[in-house]
Amino acid sequence: MQKNDIKATNITFHQGHVGRDERQALLRQKGCTLWFTGLSGSGKSTIAFALEHVLIQAGRLAYVLDGDNIRHGLNKNLGFTADDREENIRRIGEVARLFADAGVITLASFISPYRRNRDQVRALHVAAELPFIEVYCATPIETCEARDPKGLYKKARAALASGQGLGFTGIDDPYEPPTQPEVTVDATGTSPPQAAAALIAYLRERGIV
Repeated sequence: MQKNDIKATNITFHQGHVGRDERQALLRQKGCTLWFTGLSGSGKSTIAFALEHVLIQAGRLAYVLDGDNIRHGLNKNLGFTADDREENIRRIGEVARLFADAGVITLASFISPYRRNRDQVRALHVAAELPFIEVYCATPIETCEARDPKGLYKKARAALASGQGLGFTGIDDPYEPPTQPEVTVDATGTSPPQAAAALIAYLRERGIV
């Protein structure tokens, strides 16, 4: 049995009486997941929150999932080992799928450095016939490190210099960029409001809002 297989026994999926079309009609939008991926400091959460604000002001239901509201609650029992990181993204992917099925425009902001994990989340949405929009924040590491809002790069560089290492993405742990993201943003020369406007235009083109 794979670690992600269902382990519980005697369970049966029960279909409710309200369909996705009814929920979407109520909200006047289509549920979807925008998955923001990129290095620490690349602008993922800043852009996601800017987009959430624009959508809410326009009367659309949107919600940001990020490390703050996930790591302090649902995934507070997970660390940063390779297995825990993979489980972290798996759980987030399942929650995002449920939110999207409820009709919410779900904005998931996570480094999610490995393509395999992101592809698994995409596959969840494809199987459920829900839009999955990968937003690659392709901000160069030089820009991210110059910003370093939480001092994480400085700590990672110091640890690496001492021969210890922190397993920090982009420094001593790899980041695998998307090969075919739906949207690419470089926050070096693009402000959060500009990125949000571009994403709103994309959502309109897709008929989501």
